[in-house]
Amino acid sequence: MDELRKTVTNRIDELSEELLAVSHSIHANPELAFEEHHACDLLAATVKKHDLAVTTGVYKLETAFETQFSGSTTGPTVAILAEYDALPGIGHSCGHNLIATAALGATLGLKAVQDRLAGTVRLLGTPAEEKGGGKELMARAGAFDGVDAAMMFHPAGVNIATMPCICVAEVEVIYHGRSAHASAMPHRGVNALDGLLLAYQAISNLRQHIRDHERIHGIVTEGGLAPNIVPDRAAGDFYVRAADEKDLAKLKPRVQACFEAGAKGSGCEVEINWANVDYLDLNTNWPLAERFQVHAESLGREFRELDKLGGAGSTDMGNVSHRVPSIHPMLAAAPANVVIHNPEFAKWAGSETGDQAALDGAKSLALTALDYLLDEVLQTSVAKAFEVSKGLH
Repeated sequence: MDELRKTVTNRIDELSEELLAVSHSIHANPELAFEEHHACDLLAATVKKHDLAVTTGVYKLETAFETQFSGSTTGPTVAILAEYDALPGIGHSCGHNLIATAALGATLGLKAVQDRLAGTVRLLGTPAEEKGGGKELMARAGAFDGVDAAMMFHPAGVNIATMPCICVAEVEVIYHGRSAHASAMPHRGVNALDGLLLAYQAISNLRQHIRDHERIHGIVTEGGLAPNIVPDRAAGDFYVRAADEKDLAKLKPRVQACFEAGAKGSGCEVEINWANVDYLDLNTNWPLAERFQVHAESLGREFRELDKLGGAGSTDMGNVSHRVPSIHPMLAAAPANVVIHNPEFAKWAGSETGDQAALDGAKSLALTALDYLLDEVLQTSVAKAFEVSKGLH
């Protein structure tokens, strides 16, 4: 195993210049959910360059891709996941260019020991993490059929074994009123913005009566055209978060009632469009996560304890983790005081610190996958932990 590990990490080091060029190109060309054509094409072309067959447009998503290779003997299948979408206005402030690079590097590192592997490595390019739930859509189309374990890493300001994660549902609301001159004939108008703001205020009041792990937040995306025109249309986007799927299902109708109250109070009609995908909480497979941490620590990284961190985000990797054993650790790509989804983080995602996180992520993922494919005891532990987490054991 030591010889194999050295071969894998050495191969990633040999490819470091090429890998980082991919990272920097994706970083310099941020693309939103379902529009990641440059990133998808670049990653696919790089895979092809290393003698791997790759297919784009897989699992009903135009900017998804897949490649895989198998070892000399049969065994489990490990999926290594790449993300590469960016955020509106602030680019790669979540560092998905680093995620894609690490997944690519891990796959190519494992390719160097293909003839010694027992099982299959599958690299999946998964679009639309920031909005749209790409992994859930791919899962529904069969992307994780036959997969025994799935893994990725995420950049952050600290090193932690898993991401603090809760569920989230997205909803778009559109209020329809009737326009009129706001001064000459206000009585002829029905103010759509009033409907949205009444709902916003109702949600603000609701926040006093929800649990600590629940969140509701949103923005006004349309509020009218001019102050002297009664708005006949107003719209907003909102996120509703809860600790798990059951709590989310209880909270969503309470938020729905706020939107309906805004319509009744203003005399408007309202469209309430819940997203097709709810993001689930992260069901971390701890035997795999602990193995990842060991390998990352061997590269000189120091890990923080989860219970000393506050706050939580959401990811569609949560949906994967309820289907197959999964991990979503985080490695520091920026100082601890720089948070993701902040323009400052985008700078670090393109820096030497970010580069190192991508390479360390590639090595740690590759070594974790290598251990899993060759260690039957670890395979058993991973499977049992997943059964226990799902209440099946």
